[in-house]
Amino acid sequence: MVFAEEEGGRFGVPCLGSRLLSGAIDADTARRLHDPDGVTLAEAVAAAGLDPTRLGRDDEALSSIGRFVELHVEQGKGLVDLGAPIGVASSILAHGRWRFRFAGEGNHAGATLLGDRRDPMVPAAELVLAARIAASEVDDARATVGRLVPNPGGTNVIASTVDVWLDARAADDASTRRVVDRITAMATDAARREGCELTVTEESYGDTVHFDVGLRDELAGALGGVPVLPTGAGHDAGILAAHVPTAMLFVRNPTGVSHAPAEFAEATDCEAGVAALATVLARLAG
Repeated sequence: MVFAEEEGGRFGVPCLGSRLLSGAIDADTARRLHDPDGVTLAEAVAAAGLDPTRLGRDDEALSSIGRFVELHVEQGKGLVDLGAPIGVASSILAHGRWRFRFAGEGNHAGATLLGDRRDPMVPAAELVLAARIAASEVDDARATVGRLVPNPGGTNVIASTVDVWLDARAADDASTRRVVDRITAMATDAARREGCELTVTEESYGDTVHFDVGLRDELAGALGGVPVLPTGAGHDAGILAAHVPTAMLFVRNPTGVSHAPAEFAEATDCEAGVAALATVLARLAG
């Protein structure tokens, strides 16, 4: 199986392909998604020569999956700390993406006195700091601002609006929601003080995923008792876990760095991962 848009890099919703297949996202909602240039998913699908009306849950394809196993480089240092080249996933943190839009008054950077400003960049900056504060208050939570877009984006212009995207993750739904609620409260207060308006939109969300215990233990045993460990990164296997037994195999990442040039795996560990996948697939097919 190959799924499109796992990272959500173009249309903003991660694991879009597996969400569509499984019905985790409404087809009409998906068709209306748009990229930074305003191109909708429906338009992009049509431009690729496909029929956007056929987007959506596919029960026939879903029912054809017996068990789903995904191989992935580990996005973290768990296997490094354990001294193991491969491992099996136990769970995925609850996580989601939220867009915060701060609306103020666009104006000239040199001609507008500080006291006359309604600058949305100010509460947007406070949101970045609020994310770190709120996440530090909840055990093992993570909150990140990785994207911020001012409009119009001129160096000598006070922005009219600023869009800020928040990624928040924690061990369970309640903890993740607590982090986001705390950030939202601080952002709302910051917007009020600057005379700006704030709109918060949840763009995607996934509750904690616990991979099928029986399949997980079967794979770990078949591979000689390899480590079982959680992950904070989302995957297509996590979306399918609500419908079919799924599992993940991880390959050691010596740096623990992911989504950056320092992410890599040694050739011998990659070979071990491929061999592990072949072993478990042969076992499951046998």
